[in-house]
Amino acid sequence: MTDKEKLIQTLKTRGTHEIEKLVLSNSDLSHADLSGANLSGANLRIANLSGANLTRANLSEANLIRANLSDADLFQAELYNANLSGANLSGTRLHNVRLQNANLSGVNLSGANLSNAYLIYANLSGTDLSGSTLVRANLTGANLSGADLSKSDLSNTNLSGANLSGANLTGANLFRAYLTFANLSGCDLSLAILGGVNLKGANITDVKGIEFREDINRI
Repeated sequence: MTDKEKLIQTLKTRGTHEIEKLVLSNSDLSHADLSGANLSGANLRIANLSGANLTRANLSEANLIRANLSDADLFQAELYNANLSGANLSGTRLHNVRLQNANLSGVNLSGANLSNAYLIYANLSGTDLSGSTLVRANLTGANLSGADLSKSDLSNTNLSGANLSGANLTGANLFRAYLTFANLSGCDLSLAILGGVNLKGANITDVKGIEFREDINRI
């Protein structure tokens, strides 16, 4: 058994307190099968997790700063309070992932599929989400200030109380999105689809490209 295989076996069988004691920063866990593993609180800073199977894994409060998660499978993984700042998530499967309070600031998520993801109070400031799919995702209270959401699909997405100040939403699909009490100040909604969107109590100061129509609810 190689050192890599031994490490993977250890991560799948040891308890949380034992995992926290392991030095996992810079570890090569590429293409590892860590499905269902409990990695909560693990230090995986700059680790190589490219192509890894992390379905239903528990990565809550894990340090994943600058980790390589490209093409990894995070279906239904739990990443509550995880720090993914500067991580590589290109091609990562994020459907149904739980990222409440996670730090994703400055991460490149262009074209990512985050359908039904839980991103409540997540930090996505300055994140590239252009062309991403966020259908029915929950972004309640999330920080999306300065984020690039151009041509993203936000239909039926919950953005209640979210901070979208200065965000780029050009060409975004916001059909029936919930933006109640959201901060949209200074964002760009040029060419955005706004049918049935709920803007009750939202801050629309200096919003660009918005046209108030009967299909927009601002009561």
